Amino acid sequence: MSGGNSVCLTFDFDGMCSWITSWQSNNPSMISRGEFDTIGLERVLGLLRKHNIRATFFVPGHTIWAWPDLVRRVADEGHEIGHHGWAHENPATLDLAGERDIMERGFEAIEWAVGQRPAGYRSAAWDFSPNTIDLLLEYDFVYSSSCMANDFYPYYLRKGDRWSMTDPYVFGQLTDLVELPPSWHLDDFPPFEFVWRGNTGHMPPSAVKEIWQREFDYMVANCPGGVYVLTCHPQFIGRGYRIQMLDELAEHMRNTPGVRFETALEVARRFKDEHPRDRWAAANPHRTGATARNAKAAANA
Repeated sequence: MSGGNSVCLTFDFDGMCSWITSWQSNNPSMISRGEFDTIGLERVLGLLRKHNIRATFFVPGHTIWAWPDLVRRVADEGHEIGHHGWAHENPATLDLAGERDIMERGFEAIEWAVGQRPAGYRSAAWDFSPNTIDLLLEYDFVYSSSCMANDFYPYYLRKGDRWSMTDPYVFGQLTDLVELPPSWHLDDFPPFEFVWRGNTGHMPPSAVKEIWQREFDYMVANCPGGVYVLTCHPQFIGRGYRIQMLDELAEHMRNTPGVRFETALEVARRFKDEHPRDRWAAANPHRTGATARNAKAAANA
């Protein structure tokens, strides 16, 4: 990527649906946690205005129908709205018809609320089904932010990979779909949110800031043209002591020479312009399976 480093602040505005669907809760108290998104969003938008940052918000259709006025406000303040399913369903649990249905319902809600079709997609829990990439291509998405084969550099996704415990890995076909890789250690849910089963994170923000800032500083020092993708949720990062930490981190990033804040779509489009797929493939044989094919040919020679 050309010139300096980029930071993508991304926010998953999940509302109640992540508790209803991902955590399968029928508990009004647990589900009410999602309603704190309305409080957290105010604080997040205030921080973004303070630092003059345009961010990317991934919003499920379920949340859009709950608070269309807030989603319109996010868009009106210049932020990108991305597709995040219908009710935070994990695509890996769905068949093709079910996954297509949540795609369509998510599109309907976004287009109704903000009058535009999203170009970016983030799956719930960052999981894919075998059909996900084909659907993203069918619906003309420019990018995904769900897979994790790199840390600071976008890449082109493949479709049709095959794997088993007994045979060599088979690389599929390279597509035009750009991946902006997220990571679990650059996500606010694991360190901050408490649940009875699974994650029980209540880390101090100073410890989280150290992780997030050290990753950023490493990128700036070692990865020219790198992209730092941070994933937060207004209902988690929006707590007072946490939003203060994010404010300090944003100030540190803003004061670092050569760093710019961009939406995910801006980064994806520039990546495609600067790195046409075929040229990128030639420069990245480990991403295309070329090294495996060459090794097999040599072994059979």
